[in-house]
Amino acid sequence: MFDLKVINSVLGELEEVRGIPRASIIEAIEAALATAYKKEYGKKGQIIRTTFDADTGETNFFQVKIVVDDSRVIFDESEELKEEDARVIYNSEHHILIDDARKIKRDAQLDEEIIFPIESKGDYGRIAAQTAKQVITQKIREAEKIHLVTEFGKHEGEIVSGTVQRVERGNIFVDLGKAPGLLPYEEQIPGERFNQGERVRAYLYKVEESPRGVFLRLSRSHPKFLEKLFEAETPELANGTVVVKAVAREAGYRSKIAAQALDNHIDPVGALVGQRGVRVSTVMSELRGEKIDIIEWSAEPIKFIEEALSPAKILNIQTNEEEKSAVVNVSEDQQSLAIGKGGQNVRLAAKLTGWRIDIQSAKGEELAVAEVPVDNKTI
Repeated sequence: MFDLKVINSVLGELEEVRGIPRASIIEAIEAALATAYKKEYGKKGQIIRTTFDADTGETNFFQVKIVVDDSRVIFDESEELKEEDARVIYNSEHHILIDDARKIKRDAQLDEEIIFPIESKGDYGRIAAQTAKQVITQKIREAEKIHLVTEFGKHEGEIVSGTVQRVERGNIFVDLGKAPGLLPYEEQIPGERFNQGERVRAYLYKVEESPRGVFLRLSRSHPKFLEKLFEAETPELANGTVVVKAVAREAGYRSKIAAQALDNHIDPVGALVGQRGVRVSTVMSELRGEKIDIIEWSAEPIKFIEEALSPAKILNIQTNEEEKSAVVNVSEDQQSLAIGKGGQNVRLAAKLTGWRIDIQSAKGEELAVAEVPVDNKTI
C-alpha cells in the first residue's frame, strides 16, 4: 500500500522544512490505517489500533477491549438507559468481562484495556486506501497546526520580520516562513505603503487558529511595538536595568514613553535616547519619522503628570486621587505646548498616566480636557 521511499522522503521533508516531529506523522499514519481497516473490515463497537514501522513497512493491527463486570453493563440492547445510569450496553466487540479478562491476564483490572492481535489484511482495497490518504492528510494538517501554534506562541509579544506577499483591500499578508502573517489596515502606521517582496517588521500580538490554518496577527501601531524596538536598541532595557512603565501612541504622529531605572547610576531617558540620539533616531526611522517623547516615570502622580505634559512648563497641578483626575494650570505662552496640535499632547499624557487631565489657564479658564480611553493600551 505504501512506497517506503516516498513515506520516508515525506517524513524527512515535513520534519526539516515544516518542523513537524517524525513521531507525530507516524502517529497520524497509524490512526489513518486503523480508521481504514475498521471501515473496511471492522464490526460495530470495535476499537482498532495500528502500529506502523516506516523503515520496514511492517504494519500490525490490534483490537482493544475494555474490562467490565456484570454490574456495570446491560446485556439486553432493548433496555433503555436513563440519563443518570452509569452502566453501558454490553458489546462483545468493545467489552470483555473481568472473569474472562483474567484468564488472559491474571491481574486485569476494571476499565483496563486488553489487547488482541488481529489478522493483517494484505489488500485494504481502494476505499480503505482513500480513507487512509484523507485521514493522513488531515492528521498532518492538525499536527502542523499544533506545531505552528506552539512554535510561534513562543514568539508572541515579540517583533518578527518577513516579506510582503500581497496587499488586499489595505491588509498586508506577510510571509514569515512557516506561516502567513496578517497586518490589518487598522494595525498599520497611517501613510505607510509596502510593496510585494519588501521586508517588513511588526509586533506579533496574537497567534490565531482558524479552519484555514494558523494566522499570525501583526501590528505596527501597537504601543508594544515601540517598546520592543527600543528594547532591541537599548542594552539597559534588554538586561532589565531599565524598564518601560508605560507607552502611549498615536501611530505615525507622536508617542510618549515612560521609563524607570532600577539602578540609581543609570539615566533612563539617556539610555533610550542613546549617545547623540542614535538609539531614538533608529526607532524613529523604523516608524517613518514618528515623533517620540521620552520621560522618566514617577510613582508620584503630580511629578509623573508634569513629565508627561513635557515639553510644556507647568505652573500648578491639583489632583483628585479618588477620581484619578488632575487640573493643570499653565501660563499663556505654554498653552499650545501643553495642549499640542489638535489636543495631541494632553491626550497622550492622559493615556500615558491613566489620569483625566484638565488644562486650564493661570486664571482658571478651561482650555482642554483629555479623558483616559476606556480601552486604553499604554504598554
